[in-house]
Amino acid sequence: MKQYFFTFALLALPVVAGAQNFLADDSGGEFGTLLTNILLFTNNVLIPFILGIGFLVFVWGMFRYFIAGGANDEAKEQGKSLMVYATLGFVLIIVFWGVVNLIANSTGFADGDAIGVVPNDVGL
Repeated sequence: MKQYFFTFALLALPVVAGAQNFLADDSGGEFGTLLTNILLFTNNVLIPFILGIGFLVFVWGMFRYFIAGGANDEAKEQGKSLMVYATLGFVLIIVFWGVVNLIANSTGFADGDAIGVVPNDVGL
């Protein structure tokens, strides 16, 4: 008898705790909308803006290396280091972008669809 009680209690725990709401719209509610908006802002505005700044830093490093540092070795070295840092910045930004999109795709918030659906067998 004890075993059946613990089995029933274990199976009923998600329903009692509210972890499985059968009448929910599966969109994540306001928090899901917030996460979707943050993701869209990051993908459409923030990362392209940072990539643009990185490109400008790279071009400025090329200018300092090739044009401004013609005979000045110190200016050439500064331009070279700017180009190296800009290249490292590109790599880090693209890796960050990939991680954000990996998390978004695995949680179901990609493409503005807040559909983090939890499958259930009830069929309601």
